[in-house]
Amino acid sequence: MKREIDVPGNKLLIIYRIIVVIMLLLVVLLIAGSLYAFLRSKDSGPLIRIGGGRDSVGLVGQGGGAVREGESAYSVFSGIGTLRIQNAGDPQASASNTASGMAPETSVIIISINFPYKAEDRLFTEELASNIGEFRSIATNYFAALPRDKLDRLDEDQAKADILRQYNALLRLGRIETLYFSDLMIVE
Repeated sequence: MKREIDVPGNKLLIIYRIIVVIMLLLVVLLIAGSLYAFLRSKDSGPLIRIGGGRDSVGLVGQGGGAVREGESAYSVFSGIGTLRIQNAGDPQASASNTASGMAPETSVIIISINFPYKAEDRLFTEELASNIGEFRSIATNYFAALPRDKLDRLDEDQAKADILRQYNALLRLGRIETLYFSDLMIVE
């Protein structure tokens, strides 16, 4: 008995061969890239830098926005976010208002705290990220404890110094040099 087998057409065979060649090229490219990465020195910088300003796409050696030797790259830590804090108000006015049935006089402070840090210090960056809750608590407790009369004549530099001292007492792997209040509003 004679059996006939359909042989795929030439078009399907050509497509199959093209797919096989593309897959082989991808495998060779992955192996070559892995070998290059394995044999490259650990302190070498990136070959291509994407992002970071004007003329940053391209080779690093050709003005790709790389940091010069001896310079430190700084970033701004804004992980604390915007805080909305209700202050203590005036204790004597609050007692008399409560006795007379009036609402206590308090204010709401809206504040964003930011500070620069060295971006290449990964351990310190991780420590900052892990202490966001404590940073928020320190700032909240500081401003919530201020009576209304002190809030009306708030000394920003003193507040920054007090909060900075408390933040640095919390940190073990580095220090924060300066704080910025990017938003500071007192709503009565």
